Amino acid sequence: MYNIIMDLQNLFKSSAKIEQIKKIKLIGLTSNGDTYANYNNQTINVFGGIPGEIVSINYSKYFKKKKEIISGFVEKILTPSPHRISPPCNYFGLCTGCQWQHIEYSHQLTLKKEIIFNELNKYPLLTKTNLSDVIPSEYEFNYRNHARFTVREKGSIGFINRISKKFIKIENCQLMENWINLAISKLQNKVQETSQMSIRFGTNSNDWLIQPKLNSDKINLATGQSHYTEKLFDKTFKIGSPSFFQVNTIQAEKLISLVISKIEPNTNLIIDAYAGVGTFAITLSEFAKNIIAIEESKSALKNAIDNMNNLENIEFIQGKTEEILGNLKIKADVLILDPPRAGCHIDTLNAIIDNPPKKIIYVSCDPKTLMRDIDLLSKSQFKLVSIDPIDMFPQTHHVECVATMLQINMKKQ
Repeated sequence: MYNIIMDLQNLFKSSAKIEQIKKIKLIGLTSNGDTYANYNNQTINVFGGIPGEIVSINYSKYFKKKKEIISGFVEKILTPSPHRISPPCNYFGLCTGCQWQHIEYSHQLTLKKEIIFNELNKYPLLTKTNLSDVIPSEYEFNYRNHARFTVREKGSIGFINRISKKFIKIENCQLMENWINLAISKLQNKVQETSQMSIRFGTNSNDWLIQPKLNSDKINLATGQSHYTEKLFDKTFKIGSPSFFQVNTIQAEKLISLVISKIEPNTNLIIDAYAGVGTFAITLSEFAKNIIAIEESKSALKNAIDNMNNLENIEFIQGKTEEILGNLKIKADVLILDPPRAGCHIDTLNAIIDNPPKKIIYVSCDPKTLMRDIDLLSKSQFKLVSIDPIDMFPQTHHVECVATMLQINMKKQ
């Protein structure tokens, strides 16, 4: 029998009709990490499966943006995958934050590479690119330094199921840093004054931030901080409450090292687009004569300037990347792109084509938008030479990629 603890009323909307298919083969992966199966000329998204398994499923139909969605979960395993393991978390399947706790970690890395490969092969210009194996995470659990929680009646802390939209109260999350779980235990059932809560913790600094400010005299944990600090290598970063920072600190250092390996020592000019709190610009400062860092958020830029700590070869510019790049006439040796999940604005890509750097290092957490943007750049004067994936998010389908492009006729490093 399937060993994920699951409540149908938590997984599906109470008004939905639950149906069963007694035997079906799971074919592949969906964009949200589920498996899928074909049944009566329809595609069914199936939570808790592994491609290649034969299972029985329970499923339900609902509409999202006027489109019918069929979602289900594995009820019984008839032919299991050799990569199936018992998920350690009692909330797996209920909160839906993890998709892959039932898959052994080495196979998770194989599946993530497959996801990237499938997106890569949608574009003929990109198919001959060198795709490396996924760099594994040092920790498979307790790696997240940041969590956003929903709060419901009586101050219950938990998550929202992405399918049913139902609230799931939790006592701990196995993806979170141990300190965050300790904070949950101190705050659980005491935070009625808010409906949302963010907890951030510095893995290397032991500093923390809890927002919003909580005033209950039952709470003996400091809250309401405007920022916290974290260390990467020998650099200290001030990170404001609304500012982006990688959720896996140890893997973030590996990611930076990977980017450094793509850059020639003593490079003349690096442009760091979507610079955030200055993570790349500051950690790369010793490898370049000059760095221009672009960030739209005023609060993140303020953090970045504070984090610069007297470095004299970095210039921060506040504004939208597409607008700043479009107006910069100076030619970069290396352009670093680290956009949000939605990818680069089309005007950003056009600005790059109009004023091409010698090299582009594109950091992305979404293979789909990454390949879309790279394909457009590849149709101009750039060639994709490598993709190096790194696992920032164990137990989920998400994967970070570092894609390296060279201006045509430039030598590959």
